[in-house]
Amino acid sequence: MTRASLDKSPRDVAAMFDRTSERYDLMNALMAAGRTRMWRRETARAVDAYRGERVLDIAAGTGTSSAAFTERGASCVACDFSLGMLEVGRRRRGGASAGGVTFVAGDALRLPFADESFDAVTISFGLRNIADTAAALREMRRVTRPGGRLVVCEFSHLAPEALDRLYRQYLIRVIPLVARAVSSNPDSYDYLAESIQDWPDQPALAALMRAAGWRSVAWRNLTFGVVALHRGYRL
Repeated sequence: MTRASLDKSPRDVAAMFDRTSERYDLMNALMAAGRTRMWRRETARAVDAYRGERVLDIAAGTGTSSAAFTERGASCVACDFSLGMLEVGRRRRGGASAGGVTFVAGDALRLPFADESFDAVTISFGLRNIADTAAALREMRRVTRPGGRLVVCEFSHLAPEALDRLYRQYLIRVIPLVARAVSSNPDSYDYLAESIQDWPDQPALAALMRAAGWRSVAWRNLTFGVVALHRGYRL
């Protein structure tokens, strides 16, 4: 699976990430020129989890981002439909449940959790890989407690338009070259570049969140809009 125009079936996307799992974190760090750590830190600040809270980290992959949500005593469920990514995460962290992070296999369109189970739900760089964005946002709301929040960290669009066009050229021309030198599944980064270009801009994603029932939706750009943090609440 290499084309963003495909239907993003869970099985195909999961298989793609299974093949990418071993060197996924290294490739991400190179692709983002070292900015991934800052993006994770800002996402954790937006989630703002504290002792006694439960956080659901969807599309958590190897759980690299999940640990940041436990620093003030919250517990975190790292959920992903790629068994390969989860296995790498379990191995690196020393088990399926360690350091406040529990790994669980699950599909974002059919989350294996009861209604109103979590104080906060977050997804980083995974929402654009789900076949039905609107349905996923509604499912995230289902498992969030009243008063809880959703934080979406996702690649987005730069302003002005001329800068955005330069960024698109970087995605199309540079990222695949780096992937062929480093990644265990370089074809997946052709898909990555295309999926970012096809993704809605900041106002359009905010509108999708509101339509799914999230309220007080707002966003903040990181790295000039390469990434945007969207946050909403279940009121």
